[in-house]
Amino acid sequence: MADIRGILVTGGAGFLGATLVRRLAANGHAIRVLDNLTTGDASYLDGVEVELIEGDIRDAKTLDDALEGIESVVHLAAAGSVVMSVADPATNFDVNVLGTFQVLDAARRAGIERTVLASTGGALIGDAIPPVDERSLPKPISPYGASKLAGEGYAHAFAKAYGLGTITLRFANAYGPWSARKRSAITMFFRAIDAGEPIVIYGDGSASRDYTHVDDICRALELALECDAAGGTVLHVASGVETTVQELADLCRAAAGVPKHPIEYRPKRPGEVERNFASYDLAQQVLGYAPSIGREEGIRRTWQWFQESVFGGR
Repeated sequence: MADIRGILVTGGAGFLGATLVRRLAANGHAIRVLDNLTTGDASYLDGVEVELIEGDIRDAKTLDDALEGIESVVHLAAAGSVVMSVADPATNFDVNVLGTFQVLDAARRAGIERTVLASTGGALIGDAIPPVDERSLPKPISPYGASKLAGEGYAHAFAKAYGLGTITLRFANAYGPWSARKRSAITMFFRAIDAGEPIVIYGDGSASRDYTHVDDICRALELALECDAAGGTVLHVASGVETTVQELADLCRAAAGVPKHPIEYRPKRPGEVERNFASYDLAQQVLGYAPSIGREEGIRRTWQWFQESVFGGR
C-alpha cells in the first residue's frame, strides 16, 4: 500500500480533517472530501488542493459518487459529543451507526483497498481502571460510546465477511488547531479565558482524560493508511498520560498567561467517564506510532492558534 493516491476523507472539513487533509496533500495524495458542513467549515480547506463534495454519509448515492476513482477511505464524519448524544440519542445513532454502516457498505461495493475509521477510547470502554487498551472490555455509558462500539463491530464484520481492509483507531481526546467548533474542554476553557468569564468544570476537577495533539492523531491515520495490518484491526491512539480536568485547566491558564483565572465548579454531567487514559503499545507495535507532542507544548501551540485565528490576536 505504499503508492496510495486517491483518498476520500469523510468529515474532512472538520477539526481532524483540516490537519489530515493538509498532511496527505503535502505528501502528494489526491484528496477528495465528503462533508455536509454541519460542524465542518469549507474555509478550513482554503489553500489546499482538494476536491470538496458537500453531501451526507447517510446517502448511498452520494457515497457511491464520492468513491469513484478512490483507493482508500478515512472515515472521520461523526456526531462527536457525549453530552449531545445523551440529549439526542436518535440523531447520534443515525449519524454514527447508520452513517458508518453506509460508508462501509459503499466501500464494499467500490472494492476499496483500505478503510480507516475513527473511534474513541474512553467513551467506548466506559468506566474502567486505566490505562485501558485493546483487551479492555467495552462498557459504554453514553449513546456516543455505544455508537462507536457499533461502528467497530460493523468494521470487523465487513472485514471478515467481505475482506474489507478496515482499521479502526480509538482516539484519545484530540486537541489542536482548527478546533474552534469543537465542544471540547480545551476549546471551552480558551473561549472562557478570552471572554473574561470563569472556566467551567463539571465535577470537582478530579475526572481525567488522555489528551493527544491532532498532529499525533493524524500521523497515526497516515500510518494506518500505509500499513499492511489485517482487516478488522483495532488500535488505541493516545498519549499514555493521565490528565485531570483541574490539571488541564491549569495548563490552559498557564498557556494563556493567566494562572489565576477564575474557575466555576458545576455538577457532573451524565454519560461522562470519570477516569481514563490509554496505552498505545499495540499501535506502536503495529503502526510504529508514538506521540511526539507533550501536553505543555501542545496546549501552548493551541492557545497560539486560537489567538491568531479565532480571537484576532487580542
